[in-house]
Amino acid sequence: MYVPDVPDPVAELVKRRHDPVVVQTVRSTAAATIAYVVALQLSKEPAPLTAPLTALLVVQVTLYATLTRSLRRVEAVIVGVLIAVAFSVLVGLTWWSLCLIILAAQTAGYLTRVGDWVQEVAISAMLVLGVTQVTTYAWDRVLETLIGAGVGMAFNFFLAPPVWVETAGNSIEDLARRMRQLMLHIGQELGSQMAVDRAAARLYEARRLDHDITQVDAALRQAEDSVRLNPRVKEGLLYRVVLRTGLDTLEICTVILRVMSRTLTDLAKARTEEPLFPPEVAEALKDLFVHLAAAVESFAVLVTTQVSANAEEAESRLSSELVKAHASRDRGADLLLRRVQEHPRQWQLHGALLAEIDRILDELDMEQRSKRLMEELDRSTREKRERFLFLHKIQRRIRRWIRRDRKDGSTAG
Repeated sequence: MYVPDVPDPVAELVKRRHDPVVVQTVRSTAAATIAYVVALQLSKEPAPLTAPLTALLVVQVTLYATLTRSLRRVEAVIVGVLIAVAFSVLVGLTWWSLCLIILAAQTAGYLTRVGDWVQEVAISAMLVLGVTQVTTYAWDRVLETLIGAGVGMAFNFFLAPPVWVETAGNSIEDLARRMRQLMLHIGQELGSQMAVDRAAARLYEARRLDHDITQVDAALRQAEDSVRLNPRVKEGLLYRVVLRTGLDTLEICTVILRVMSRTLTDLAKARTEEPLFPPEVAEALKDLFVHLAAAVESFAVLVTTQVSANAEEAESRLSSELVKAHASRDRGADLLLRRVQEHPRQWQLHGALLAEIDRILDELDMEQRSKRLMEELDRSTREKRERFLFLHKIQRRIRRWIRRDRKDGSTAG
C-alpha cells in the first residue's frame, strides 16, 4: 500500500531556520518581549508599550540596519518630545496648536534627517502634548524608547544576526544557471528553422532576467548590510566588493543577452523558410554558446566561493572556457564571412551577433575582473576615509607620536 510522504514539522522548521522571514520574526518577537520586561522595572507607566514597539521596529535581520534604525528612532522621539514640551509651555492643546505642532514636527524631522521616521516625530509630539502631565509623560516616552532601542541593539550585539553572504551567493549562482540554460537553448536552435513566436519566447525569457536581477540585488544588499559592523566577519569590505562587482558583471551580461535575443528574433523574421544558419555555421556557434554558458556559470562560482582551493579551480575553469569560446567565436566569424553573400541584407545582424558575443567575453575576462575589483576597492577605501576624515587624522597623529616616542627611547638607550 502506498503511503504518501508526510513532511516532518521539525525537519521543515530546521530547513527554514535560515529563512530571513523566520529569523526576523523570531528575533523581533524576543527583543520586544525583553524590552517590555525591562521597561516594567524602569518606567512609571503601568503598560510601557513604547519600549516593545521600539524594539519591534528597530530589530532587523542585520546588525547595521538595527543600529541605524535605533539611532534614527531615538532621534525622532527626542525631537518630537522637545517640540511638544515647548508647545505645552506656550499654548497648550487646541486645534490650531495641533496643526502647528504637526507642521513643526515634520519640518524638524526633515531638517534633522531622521529618514523614514519623520512621522514618528509628529506622533511623539502629539502623544506628549495630549496628556496633562507633559514633562512626566515626555520623560517616560523617551525612557521607553531608549529601552526598546537599547534592547534591540544589545540583542544583536550579543546574539549576532546571521551573515547573509551565502544566501546572496546562492542567488547569484542561481541567476547564472538561468543565464546558462538560456544560452544553451539558443545554441541548440541555431541550426533549425526557428518560428518567430519561439524566438520571441526566448526574447521574453531574456527580459525576465531583469526581474531576477532585481531580486538578486535585494539579497545582495541584505548581505552587504549583514557584514557591516558584524563581529563575525573580518573582511566585510572584500566580501561586499567581490559580490557587488560580480553581480554588476552578470547584470551587464543579461542586458547583452537580451539584445542578442532581439537580434536572433530579427533573423527569425527574415528567414522563415530556412534555418537561421547553415549546418557548419550553426555547429560552430552552438559550440561557442556551450563554452559561453559554462564561462558564465564558472564566473558566478568564482565570485561566490570563499574557499581558496575552490576559487582556483573556478578561475582555471573560467579561463579554459573563455579560451575555447574565443576560438569558437573566431571560427564562427570566418564561416559567416564566407557566406555573407548568401544573405546580403542581413549581414548587419551577423555583425551585431558577433559584437554582442564579444562584449560578453570582454565582461568575463579575468584582467577586466581584476581591474574592476581594484577600482572598487580603492573607491570604497577612499569614501570611507573621507567619511571619517577626523578620526583618520587622529589615528595618523597617534601613530606619529608612537613612532616619535620609540625613536626617542632608542636614542636615549
